[in-house]
Amino acid sequence: MERTNDSVWTEFILVGLSAHPKVQAVLSVLVLWMYLMILLGNGVLISVIIYDSHLHTPMYFFLCNLSFLDICYTSSSVPLILDSLLTVRKRVSFSGCMMQMFLSFAMGATECVLLGMMALDRYVAICYPLRYPIIMRKAAYVPMAAGSWVTGLVDSMVQTSLTMQLPFCANNVIHHFVCEILAVLKLACADISTNLISMAGSNLIVLVIPLLVISTSYIFIIATILKIPSSEGKRKAFSTCSAHLTVVIIFYGTIFFMYAKPKSKDPVDTNDQDVTEALISLFYGVMTPLLNPLIYSLRNKDVKAAVRNMLGGKLFPVE
Repeated sequence: MERTNDSVWTEFILVGLSAHPKVQAVLSVLVLWMYLMILLGNGVLISVIIYDSHLHTPMYFFLCNLSFLDICYTSSSVPLILDSLLTVRKRVSFSGCMMQMFLSFAMGATECVLLGMMALDRYVAICYPLRYPIIMRKAAYVPMAAGSWVTGLVDSMVQTSLTMQLPFCANNVIHHFVCEILAVLKLACADISTNLISMAGSNLIVLVIPLLVISTSYIFIIATILKIPSSEGKRKAFSTCSAHLTVVIIFYGTIFFMYAKPKSKDPVDTNDQDVTEALISLFYGVMTPLLNPLIYSLRNKDVKAAVRNMLGGKLFPVE
């Protein structure tokens, strides 16, 4: 437990589930297996989209970005999670903690904005199908994806920079598996009002605005689908956006469950609450990237056909 001469911590201790060693052992195996599946599932999806020229469309371009984003997000946090679960010395340096925080926050913020861009793409495809090739041309969808990445990276840079300026001198124990920004801010021995205001602005930009875009887009999408006379036409129209809607529900549902629930005022319940929040965060950080390629491929005939063609087999028979 090292400190500098002015009594500021230079490393953090990740508690995680230290009080439950048996659970840690099981969880470490589960997390490792899920991480390998994330790399495999998203890696195959990216390869298929690049390989098959039929998938060179705006929707699959965004999906390729989403899969790459999920790989980057889990790769920035899973190694630290496994280290905190498997090692007795559950410590991380200040610089290592800030780097992991920056990458995880950047990937999470980018995904929020990217899901909003994907909703706009589905809105144009359903509501303006004849004009879709003109509106969603390469000059439009590439900057949309690039803008998502830039927004996430800049937002994370601002939040991480403000956090790095804080002194950490009272406590260095993080009740989490990783250096999650809210868990780290709790340890600062200085006024964090600027950080909280900045976080509120960040939430507005990367959480609320994309969610409003998604909600508004799907209101128009549903209204357009209901106007389609045939039930088969309605089914086909909805199937083109059902995967994205499922991912949005899982992604935003977990986020709001993590951060919108009331905090306990009972000091006795604080540790239990921290452990619960850590487990929910773990689910959000690992389960969602695992489900995304499954959601987008299992009910997608184009992706299954492309996988079959690329592998030269019949792993995914087309229905």
